[in-house]
Amino acid sequence: MPRQPSPDFSTSVKLKYVKLGYQYLVNHFLTLLLIPMIATTALELFRRGPEEISTLYDSIEFDVLHITFSVFVIIFVLIVYFMSRPRPVYLVDYACFKPSPSCRVPFATFMEHTSMICEDPKSVQFQTRILERSGLGEETCLPPANHYIPPNPTMEAARAEAQLVIFSAIDDLIKKTGLQPKHIDILVVNCSLFSPTPSLSAMIVNKYKLRSNIKSFNLSGMGCSAGLLSIDLARDLLQVHPGSNALVISTEIITPNFYKGNRRDMLLPNCLFRMGAAAVLLSNRRRDASRAKYRLLHLVRTHKGADDRAYRCVYQEEDSDGHCGISLSKDLMAIAGDALKSNITTIGPLVLPMSEQLLFFFTLVGRKLIKPNLRPYIPDFKQAFEHFCIHAGGRAVIDELQKSLQLSAEHVEASRMTLHRFGNTSSSSLWYELNYIESKGRMRRGNRVWQIGFGSGFKCNSAVWKCLRTVKTPVDGPWEECADRYPVDIPEIVKL
Repeated sequence: MPRQPSPDFSTSVKLKYVKLGYQYLVNHFLTLLLIPMIATTALELFRRGPEEISTLYDSIEFDVLHITFSVFVIIFVLIVYFMSRPRPVYLVDYACFKPSPSCRVPFATFMEHTSMICEDPKSVQFQTRILERSGLGEETCLPPANHYIPPNPTMEAARAEAQLVIFSAIDDLIKKTGLQPKHIDILVVNCSLFSPTPSLSAMIVNKYKLRSNIKSFNLSGMGCSAGLLSIDLARDLLQVHPGSNALVISTEIITPNFYKGNRRDMLLPNCLFRMGAAAVLLSNRRRDASRAKYRLLHLVRTHKGADDRAYRCVYQEEDSDGHCGISLSKDLMAIAGDALKSNITTIGPLVLPMSEQLLFFFTLVGRKLIKPNLRPYIPDFKQAFEHFCIHAGGRAVIDELQKSLQLSAEHVEASRMTLHRFGNTSSSSLWYELNYIESKGRMRRGNRVWQIGFGSGFKCNSAVWKCLRTVKTPVDGPWEECADRYPVDIPEIVKL
């Protein structure tokens, strides 16, 4: 009689449910431990009866001095705790700039202009290949000065773009929140490549006639991750200034940064970067908790600038012909992956459930002591977050993070659709992605959002937000007219 093959354990047992059971056991260990103890105590008291319990109570001697001292210690500890804990930081609301249809650059228009501006046919072909594989759609926008042939990157045109995108976002935010400019206590503006004098923050103070004692800051040169750096700066300021509002502006001005040369590593930004801006209102006032959308839970910053390769992987310089531009290194993705690894090592213990932390720890110990070639365990961040906002820097960035974090297509949908509809809007892209999630009606009370940004230096920054109330589908905003058309299928190559 032929021997029956042994059953395949992996198919006969639902390992998924085994893992779910393990997660539930570890994450609720204290609850599962305390419930039997409380039940046993209650049954014992019930068995003894009221007379025996009363006799036991009377036998206990109370010392007035000891009771007074104990109460004083408890009150003192509570006062120290409440005074030392950080003030909550609420995201009251935010607004994103919505470009005019007149600023759109369909593929045909972009390539026609490129062929007329660029004298090297190989450079034109290179940009065509990049655009075909970029993940961008036909509705991305460039500022008016970049529609000229050749582009007209004057200081006046750059200021006009800054005023258009920044003032439009602030006006929309004021309309949403009813905020009066005189009630803004802190102003933080980030824009990497355009830093005029007076600064962009001074331009906002002048436009909205903000108070003379406002605490204003202007961050430049910090890349696409500067939006979360601005949030971090605002958070620190809100910790030392009670009862305050903070206005954070994130943008990148495209007008003065069009590259006119032929170096391939410097032509990439021309194909990917598009205009955009976001205005965010933060508050530490507890009365704002009832109307705020989110609360900031964690913000982790990682800077790899000590490494020369990381420092130069996104670098502004002149080519051999004197044309200034931003060069993107071939090592960019590897450096970004290393920065992300460092960042999630820090943020993991803050957000991951105990079950995931134990699995990661045991695997690490196993690799060190037992089997060095043991496959490393990648924590399941889907256990910690419902939504992911990955910087829409390009298709390769999103692909790499989806693979590294083992995310589904739905988890990276907001990033891919933002890249398709608006292009790489630099530091403001995270807010377009968050608005996409809201526009699709997916944001529920208690949901946690992980924003991940990358920038020159090289930096990887991440912020964790908790949704305080179910967000109604916005009736306005950048996705107002197109949310129902998304998600769309984005082919690997769009032949031009």
